[in-house]
Amino acid sequence: MIRIVKLTFKEEHRQEFIDFVSEYKTHIESSRGCEKVDFLNDIANPNILFTYSHWESENHLNEYRNSDLFAKIWPHVKQWFDAKPEAWSVDRILH
Repeated sequence: MIRIVKLTFKEEHRQEFIDFVSEYKTHIESSRGCEKVDFLNDIANPNILFTYSHWESENHLNEYRNSDLFAKIWPHVKQWFDAKPEAWSVDRILH
């Protein structure tokens, strides 16, 4: 399962987010069922970033979302948002 989350940041907090999550990327990837996490930047709007994470299952993603790690990360970064996050859970149909 792939989870895509669109995050729109206030311009003054974009780099702060990048610096913050760079410290936690390996911790997120160490979560049970997480295969990898990428952080992507929209080319047309640098204040829009995406998380693109691969999970063994939706249950594994939900375990992470209910973890102490997520509880530490999410409240910290959401104060920097300029718009409500959007999220999609998708399955690959062609590889």
